[in-house]
Amino acid sequence: MNIANIRAFLEVASAGSFQQAAQNLSITQSAMSARIKNLEQVLNRQLFNRKRNGVTLTAGGSAFQKHAVSMVNTWNLAKQETALSEGFNAIIGLGVQLNHWKSIASPWLNWMNENAANFATQIRSDYSEQLMKMLRNGLINVAIVNEPQRNPDIVITEYETDQLVMVSTQPRTVQKTAVAGYVYVDWGDSFRAAHSAAYPDSPTHQMTVGLASVGLNHILEQGGSGYFLKRDVNDYIADKTLFYVDDAAQFGLTTYLAYFAELSETPAVQTALKGLQQIKRG
Repeated sequence: MNIANIRAFLEVASAGSFQQAAQNLSITQSAMSARIKNLEQVLNRQLFNRKRNGVTLTAGGSAFQKHAVSMVNTWNLAKQETALSEGFNAIIGLGVQLNHWKSIASPWLNWMNENAANFATQIRSDYSEQLMKMLRNGLINVAIVNEPQRNPDIVITEYETDQLVMVSTQPRTVQKTAVAGYVYVDWGDSFRAAHSAAYPDSPTHQMTVGLASVGLNHILEQGGSGYFLKRDVNDYIADKTLFYVDDAAQFGLTTYLAYFAELSETPAVQTALKGLQQIKRG
């Protein structure tokens, strides 16, 4: 059975759309349709109900889904273990949301080097949506994301809640009107909603960035303010390079662990999770 066709099936089942699934896999919609048609012919069963506004799984498709997940995971595991160099027991793939590299990825790598040197490690850093896609496709074992996408086959648990604080290169009090040099860091849907509620009269931001490190470097070099993880600005606050903005709202930012339920007892996932728990603050 063609593994590419099975991946296509899982992507359509997740996206609920042939068109969106094709975009996610960077193939044409006709190629996507051909893969699903081929799979249905092999299984001699229709897998999707085609509707005007998308697709849903048939009873046969629902029954096949859990087996499809297992086949893709087994194939990826087989490829990884076959390619392993001598001295390594397995490969552990960790996906970390871009803005948490410093606080999670680096400490986890240090822990792995000291406590699990018999595992090869691969780290992917991207936005939450892309990391969830990598997880579904078996490219990583565990993902740490801000905005998980629910899936019945994937375990999602809270990892940590960080604090987002507004800091500035000059002491000041929060203002409702536009402030020169304010950099809006897009921390995701929850932050956008909370920021809008706290500052309902805030105008369009002159500068918006998706990477906190870019925003922080900008204000350190050019002056300005913005919302950043408290843990990432503590040293700058201590040496008075940055200052908390008086009366500014503070927001919580929760990160989540995501991994396949059926792989939760494998050495790779167990070791990755153990390391992540060990490096947690407190």
